[in-house]
Amino acid sequence: MELDENFKRLIDELGHAINDSLSESEAISEVMSRIRASGYDLFLILEVTIGFTKKDEPDARPAHRERKEPRPSQFQLTTQDAQFLRAMKISVEDRTS
Repeated sequence: MELDENFKRLIDELGHAINDSLSESEAISEVMSRIRASGYDLFLILEVTIGFTKKDEPDARPAHRERKEPRPSQFQLTTQDAQFLRAMKISVEDRTS
């Protein structure tokens, strides 16, 4: 789908508005400050997905994907991961044996 420049500008404005609202949130700022005061460096990464269709193209909606059975995850806990979790007072059990 070809996007006109005005629509691209509007999407960009929406991204900035979302970012600004998170940056100006007193609740988020307060919790992040408490985490930093506890001696941790902190960064926050959020992903936003925005879907859109042109009003005069009702059949342009993306097709729903078929649900697939979830695959078993391959998870490995590194020594650094375990140390971090323990520092956060999260117990780590060794289930490899």
